[in-house]
Amino acid sequence: MTAVAAPARNRRRPSTPARVGLGVGVLWFSVLALLPLVAVVVETSSAGWAGFLATITDAQTAAALRLTVTQALGVTAVNVVMGTLIAWVLVRDPFPGRRAVEVLIDIPFALPTIVAGLVLLSLYGPGSPLGIDVAATEAAVTLALLFVTLPFVVRTVQPVLAELDADVEQAAASLGASPLTILRRIVAPALAPAVAAGAALSFARALSEYGALVLLSGNLPMRTEVASVRILSYLESGDQTSAAAVATLLLAVSLLAIVALELIGRAAVRRG
Repeated sequence: MTAVAAPARNRRRPSTPARVGLGVGVLWFSVLALLPLVAVVVETSSAGWAGFLATITDAQTAAALRLTVTQALGVTAVNVVMGTLIAWVLVRDPFPGRRAVEVLIDIPFALPTIVAGLVLLSLYGPGSPLGIDVAATEAAVTLALLFVTLPFVVRTVQPVLAELDADVEQAAASLGASPLTILRRIVAPALAPAVAAGAALSFARALSEYGALVLLSGNLPMRTEVASVRILSYLESGDQTSAAAVATLLLAVSLLAIVALELIGRAAVRRG
C-alpha cells in the first residue's frame, strides 16, 4: 500500500524546473506589479483614514470619480453586447473583407492613446468633417472610452466562440430546441467566462484611460474631468498623497469589478 502511495505523491510534486519557473514568474510579477501597487497603498495610508476620506469626498474629486465609474460601467455594458455580436459575426458569418475588419478591431490596441485622442478630436471636435462636435461634453468621454475598450470583449470571446462545437447546437435544434433555448443553455454558458473576462478588462481600462480622452473631453472640472486627470492635477500641485488616495480607490473598484464579473461568469456556467 505504501509502495503504491509513494509514487502517487511523487507525481503530484512539481518538478525542479517548474518550481524555478514559478519562482521567477512570481518574482517578476512582484517587481512589475505587486510592489508598485503596495507602494501606492502605503503612500495613501501616510495621511491616515481622515486624509483619505477628505480627498475622495472633495467635491471636484468626487465628481471625477463618479463620472469615471459611471462611464466605465456604461461603456462596459455596451461592449459586452456589441463586442460579443462582432465576435459572433467574425466567427460564424464569413464575409468579404473580414480580414480587414480583424485588423481594424486591433487598431485601438496598437495606436498610442494620445494619437487616438488626436484622431477623435479631429473627427468629433470643432471643425469636424462629419459635422459632429462633442468636444468638452460627457459624450466625448463615452466616445473615447468606447474606442479604446471595444477590442477587449471581441478578442476574449472570439477564440472561445471559434472552439465552440456548432454540431451541438445543430443537434439541439434537431431535437426541437428553440434558438432562444440553444442560446440560453448551450452558447451563453460556454461564452460566459470569456465575456466576463473581456468585461473586466474593458472596465479596468476605462477606469484608467487618460490619453484617448484628455484632448476631446476638455477636462472641465465637475463636468468632464475624469479620475486619471484628477490624479495628474494632484501630482502637478505636489500632492502625491491625494493622488495615491484616488489611485487606491480606483484600484479597489477595479478589483471588486473583476471578482464580481468572475463570480457572474462562474454562476452562468453552473446554471447552464
